[in-house]
Amino acid sequence: MSVNKTILIKGGRVIDPENNLDDCQDILVKDGKISKISRDIKCEADKVIEAKGKIILPGLVDMHVHLREPGREDKETVNSGTRAALKGGITTLLAMPNTTPAMDSEENIELLQKIIKNTALNNVLVCAAITRGRKGEELTEVAKFKKHAVVAISDDGASIDNQDLMFKALVKAREQKMLLISHCEDKSLSNNGVVNLGLTSTRLGLRGIARESEYKRVERDVRLAEKARARLHIAHVSCRESVEIISEAKKRKVKVTCETAPHYFSLSQEDLSGYDTNLKMN
Repeated sequence: MSVNKTILIKGGRVIDPENNLDDCQDILVKDGKISKISRDIKCEADKVIEAKGKIILPGLVDMHVHLREPGREDKETVNSGTRAALKGGITTLLAMPNTTPAMDSEENIELLQKIIKNTALNNVLVCAAITRGRKGEELTEVAKFKKHAVVAISDDGASIDNQDLMFKALVKAREQKMLLISHCEDKSLSNNGVVNLGLTSTRLGLRGIARESEYKRVERDVRLAEKARARLHIAHVSCRESVEIISEAKKRKVKVTCETAPHYFSLSQEDLSGYDTNLKMN
C-alpha cells in the first residue's frame, strides 16, 4: 500500500451491508484509505485494478479459528494463521482456546496477547476457556479475563455435560458482557462414531453418530441461555433439527446465533464411499 499512493479499483461488485450497497462501482484508494466509491470514477492513479466479475467486500470476520499457539506450533502459529486469513480477505478473527496450555488463566492469556502483538498480521481477538483445562469440571475466573480484552468464552471441541455448570457459565458471560460459544455434542450419544448414522454408515461398516448428539445439546443450551438471558453462539451446526431449534429460539427473542462450516454444505455422507480419510472431520 505504501508503494502505490493512489489505487483505482474498477468495475467490481461492491457489497457494503452497513451502507446498504450492492452495485457495480469503482473504488478510489488514497494513502491506504478509501476516498471515493462511485460509478465510473475518472482520475489518474498509480495503480489500476480491473475488478469486473469480482466481488469487493469489507474485511471479513472469522469467529472460529484454531491458531494453536502456544503449544502446538507444529500445526499452526499466530503468524501463519493470520497470513492465511489475509489471503482469504479475513481481517479480524477470533482465536479459540484449545491451545496447550488452554486459555484458562490470566497468565496464559497474557502470553497469547504478547504473541499476537509481536506476530499477528491482522486483528486477533481472544476467546478464553469456560472451564479449567477445558475439562468441563471447574469454571475459570471469567471476570478477571475482561481486563485482558477477552471477548468470548468457549470450551471449543468439548461440550459441558454438567447442566448447572453450563448455566452458571452463561450467567457469568452475561455479567461480563461476553459471548459464550458452545460446542454442542453429547458424547454419550455420539459414542465415538466417525460418520453420520444412517444407510451409508451401515453399508460402509462404520460406527455412526446420531444427529441427536448435536441437536439435543443445542436444545439444552438454548434453553439455558434463555433462562440466563445470556448471548449464546452455537458452533459448527450440521443438521436440520439444530437449525430449526435455533430459528424458533430467535422468534422468541433468545440471543442466539450460529455458524456452520464449508464441509457441511459441500460434502455429504455419500462422498465417503471410497473411505478417503482426507474427508474425516469431527
